[in-house]
Amino acid sequence: MNKTILLFLTAVVMCGTASAHTDSMEGDTIVHRDGLGKRLNKKLSKMYYNSKYDTNYVVRPKEKWLLRPMVNMTGNHIIAKGTVNEVWSKYDLRTKRNTTLSLEVNYCDIGAAISFKPNKNDDDYEFNFEYHGNQVSFNLSYLKANSLSGDIELGNIKHLDEDGLNMKEFNLSAFYTFNHRKFSFPAALYQNYYQRRSAGSFLAGASFQSGSIRTTAELKRRSPLAPEVHLTFLNFAVGGGYGYNLVLGKHSQWLFHLSAMPTFVLYQHNKLTVNDDEKKDGRASLNMIFNERAAIVYHFTHRFHAGASIMMSNSVFDNDNINVRQNRWLARAFLGVRL
Repeated sequence: MNKTILLFLTAVVMCGTASAHTDSMEGDTIVHRDGLGKRLNKKLSKMYYNSKYDTNYVVRPKEKWLLRPMVNMTGNHIIAKGTVNEVWSKYDLRTKRNTTLSLEVNYCDIGAAISFKPNKNDDDYEFNFEYHGNQVSFNLSYLKANSLSGDIELGNIKHLDEDGLNMKEFNLSAFYTFNHRKFSFPAALYQNYYQRRSAGSFLAGASFQSGSIRTTAELKRRSPLAPEVHLTFLNFAVGGGYGYNLVLGKHSQWLFHLSAMPTFVLYQHNKLTVNDDEKKDGRASLNMIFNERAAIVYHFTHRFHAGASIMMSNSVFDNDNINVRQNRWLARAFLGVRL
């Protein structure tokens, strides 16, 4: 199924009218006011150039338009195991790699993006949203997949083909940047700023994850003796980390970004059910969610740049009854044209 996702935040309409001025004609005063479009354009431009960064480290590009064609790829790898009433089950599964092509048009940090999936036979659905601000950044994702496949130890089943399991997952992670006047996430991940000098910052943040994995009717049709398995998980974690932007080159044309933020689970509700027998969380020994980001950007000129980035989330949930390890990633390659 070919799913086209159109994200339209707002559009900027430019209307050319005369500048506000006053004329005197036979004692009458005639006032010409700017049109709505021009007043909106002035307000957006003022907000765009009103940077709170230390301009020795981070500056705004002069151009207000940014076009970014991109290739996005996502993947998910899960290892889960547990024993319920002496029934041992283990999963080493991966979803299909989801590839999308997109074009983003941005004016003064307000933009629209359209994307489509080249693979029309991929029924998995995934939604990703990112925000990279001066102080606060966050990204959320939702995944609904039937393409989980891989090795499995579940009754008499040793390998799982697609459509045997249904997975639904929601993830949200948020970052706060302490050194927000010198260190810029947007410069590395969104390119609506220039990082002129190297700088780093301590980070604070939180992670939230919830979802479920369960056997489908298709699996029961293929293997009638297969047990019914349902894994649910919900976790909230807080933590901190560090990010660094390394700037190289005579004209600061190279930017390398790396950040990591481990978070510790404060609240959890994980449950594994096999044939109506369930095991909930026991004594937690190690529950963490790691968030990592990396990027490389090269500026050919002040108008053209290219680069790649990756965002990863690694989860580790380990207790007496249930052990779940997950790796989720979003990789991106892009070109940038400023106008």
